Amino acid sequence: MLKRTVLNQLEAVLFDMDGLLVDTEPLWFETEGEVMARLGGPWTKEDQEALLGGSMDNTVGYLLARATEPALPAEVARWMTDGMLKRAAEGRVVVRPGARELLAEVAAAGVPCALVTGSQRPFTEAVLASTGFRFPVTVTGDDVTRTKPDPEPYLLAAKLLSADPEKCVALEDSPNGVRSATGAGCRVIAVPSLLPIQPAPGRLVAQSLTEISLTTLLSLVP
Repeated sequence: MLKRTVLNQLEAVLFDMDGLLVDTEPLWFETEGEVMARLGGPWTKEDQEALLGGSMDNTVGYLLARATEPALPAEVARWMTDGMLKRAAEGRVVVRPGARELLAEVAAAGVPCALVTGSQRPFTEAVLASTGFRFPVTVTGDDVTRTKPDPEPYLLAAKLLSADPEKCVALEDSPNGVRSATGAGCRVIAVPSLLPIQPAPGRLVAQSLTEISLTTLLSLVP
């Protein structure tokens, strides 16, 4: 067992949700396409990639910029939320390989952790209910004034855990998420989903969460 003094070097582990712990990106693509059809426009893989790791406000603005039919931003946001909640209720939230094992290892070691997601709270809670994941701290897009790629979400999560961001490891799948965590001062493990992410100082890139263990997390903390 790792000594407590070694574990103390790692003050918290901060997990993204969509695309990292759960494979919800296909559900977002479906929902965005469904909403875009109501707005009278096409939807492509490139459009999806442009929104990866972003906020609901950014998604709504992007959709409306391509719309040919009028709609209010609040209406479009409701369509998006309702579509994602419907898909979650259908049992379509898939846990990514290695997610449960890594969460269990972190919990067993007693290392504090948080969920840091750009998704709105209703969908986040639906995912947690569907997967059974539990976090002492959950930061959603509803909890911040500036979402990823701004560092505010990760700074808030570290604050709520009374952790130094520089002694936290954040796990992300998108460039926007990586920028957010890096800007907050966290060490980062990137597991790219749709867009490539390059290694960098303080950043490890892995192909799957199955490659990550508590030892991996500890190796990134100075």
